Amino acid sequence: MKAILCSQYCGPDDLVLSDIPDPVAGPGEAVIAIKAAALNFFDLLMIQGKYQIKPPFPFSPAAEIAGVVESVGAGVTDLKPGDRVAASCGYNGARQKIAIPASQAVKIPDNLDFDRAAGVIVIYGTALHALEDRADPKPGETLAVFGAAGGVGLAACELGKVLGLKVIACASSDEKLEFAKKHGAELTINYAKEDLKEALKRVGGEKGIDIVFDPVGGTYAEIGVRSLGWKGRFLVIGFAAGDIPKIPLNLALLKGCDIRGVFWGAHMKREPKQGRAALEKLMKWAAEGKISSHVDSTFPLEKTTEALKVLAERKAMGKVILHP
Repeated sequence: MKAILCSQYCGPDDLVLSDIPDPVAGPGEAVIAIKAAALNFFDLLMIQGKYQIKPPFPFSPAAEIAGVVESVGAGVTDLKPGDRVAASCGYNGARQKIAIPASQAVKIPDNLDFDRAAGVIVIYGTALHALEDRADPKPGETLAVFGAAGGVGLAACELGKVLGLKVIACASSDEKLEFAKKHGAELTINYAKEDLKEALKRVGGEKGIDIVFDPVGGTYAEIGVRSLGWKGRFLVIGFAAGDIPKIPLNLALLKGCDIRGVFWGAHMKREPKQGRAALEKLMKWAAEGKISSHVDSTFPLEKTTEALKVLAERKAMGKVILHP
C-alpha cells in the first residue's frame, strides 16, 4: 500500500511517498481502509520534532481518519468488515490502511460523509473538552476565541454557540472573521487592524471576558489573561504562533482567574469512556447539522506536501483533508 513517510525530522518538502506492507489486525484491532485523513497544525510540528509526541521513524502524519473496516482481529465484537468508522490514531493516517485498537473507532452515521467525519475528531473533540469539561460554561457568558477561522478555533465558535455562549471571534483578516460569523460568532475583532487588548476591554466592559480560548499563544496569551474578568477562565489549547508564552502569575492572583490546560489526547487516554461518548455525540451533531465540520480543501495522498503548506501558511479556514 501507499504511505507518506517521515524518516527523519524534516519539513513538508522532504516527506516521501512510499510502498509499505499492508497492516494485519492483531488481537483487539481493526484494519481500516482509509477514505479520508485530516491534517492539523501539530502535524507540521511532529514531522519537525517540535511536538510533545515523537513517533518512532518512519511514521506518517495525520492523526485522524475515517474509512471502512476491512478486517478485525481476535476478540473484536463491536466492529465488523464494512462498518463506516472514524478514529483518532495519533499519527500514521496519511496512508491507505491502518491497524488500530478497535476501541478507538466510533461508527459514522450513514448521512455523514468521510471527509467531514475525519475532520470532527481532533478539533471538535478538543473544543468540546475545553468548553464542557474545563471551562465550566454558563449560558450567556462571553467566550473570546483566538485564531477563530482555523480548525479548532472554528470548532470553538460553533460549539460555543451550541452551549449558549456569546462568541467573540478574533482573527487576522476580515475574510476570516466573516467566515467565523457564519459559524457561530456574534462579535468579531480583527487583531491585524486594531489593538487586541483595547478591543477585548471594549467588548468585555466592566465585567471583563468570562472565557478565553487560545490555540495561538505567543504575544496574544498575556493579552487574553489580562482581558479576563473576576473568576474568568483562560484555556491553553496550543501555540500556533510558535512561542510558548510566559504569563505573570500576579494576573491570576489579582483576577481570581484560572489558567486551565486543555490536552485532549491525554484526556482520551485517561478518561476513555467520557472521551468516546463525546466523540459519538459530535458525530451525531455533525450528521444533524448542528456543527459544520467544514472542509477547507482536499488533496490526494501524493500532494501531502502541498496540503501541509496550506496549514503552515495559515490559509485554511476549516479542515484540510487527504484522500489516500
